[in-house]
Amino acid sequence: MYRQLMVLAWFALACCARADIRVEDSLGRELVLEQPATRVVSLAPHMTEVAFAAGAGEQLIGAVSYSDYPEAAQAIPRVGSYDNVSYETLVALNPDLVLAWRSGNGDEVIARLQSLGLTVYVDESKTLEDVAASLRAVGRLTAHEDTAEAEAEAFLRRLSQLRARYSTQPEVSVYYQIWDEPLLTLNGDHLISDVVRLCGGRNVFADSPVLVSRISVESVIRADPQVIIASGMDKARPEWLDDWRQWTSMTAVGNNQLYFVPPDLLQRHTPRIIEGASLMCEKLQLAREHYGLRE
Repeated sequence: MYRQLMVLAWFALACCARADIRVEDSLGRELVLEQPATRVVSLAPHMTEVAFAAGAGEQLIGAVSYSDYPEAAQAIPRVGSYDNVSYETLVALNPDLVLAWRSGNGDEVIARLQSLGLTVYVDESKTLEDVAASLRAVGRLTAHEDTAEAEAEAFLRRLSQLRARYSTQPEVSVYYQIWDEPLLTLNGDHLISDVVRLCGGRNVFADSPVLVSRISVESVIRADPQVIIASGMDKARPEWLDDWRQWTSMTAVGNNQLYFVPPDLLQRHTPRIIEGASLMCEKLQLAREHYGLRE
């Protein structure tokens, strides 16, 4: 009897050891790995950061340009940029997992990677909860489930706190500007629009048919937002944000409601976006107080 139990126990352990790792990506595809990935290439700066946050930083053997956070990411060999991948360099690294970004890398690049026989996890976070899901997926694929779960839970706790505090506040209309030449904004499907909603705001270009939309000065004037928030390219407030001050008829301009949030804290789909969300919520709350809006 004892021998039978030992055989059963061994069989159970053997089965568990051989169990495949299964994860669903943002395209709804199921990825299957026979064992955790140990050689990982990231094709987006934010996925590099997610890998580090999930505990898999040491397994990254390749990344794209601008993968600069955390500091250790800067030492990872480059395989091009998110919009210009060097397939030769990537394949030579012999990765067992590639982390891709659908709207950044594009479907054509993803299809090419798969045609090369590479296992590709595709990320396209549209909600803040999706960021936690990406953390958990990368953690599972790289055998860092505990680290990733702890990071995801901490992220979701802060998200819940912000939602409880701001999401039911009186709505304010928001124009979020990425760049000035050309004039670029985001539609309602973008993750940053979910941040705006979290903070009790309304994206005035939510109905735009394109995720990253090229617009005109006239369309912003017609939308007449109560708040303008810009990010730009680095940690400094972009000079072009104040170009709007010439349009004094706009509500946001007439009420001096022009704000800046560092792009790394909003435009990268990483756990740090919760810091950017907190800053945006604070800006919109300042606007409510200025306009005399109360619950």
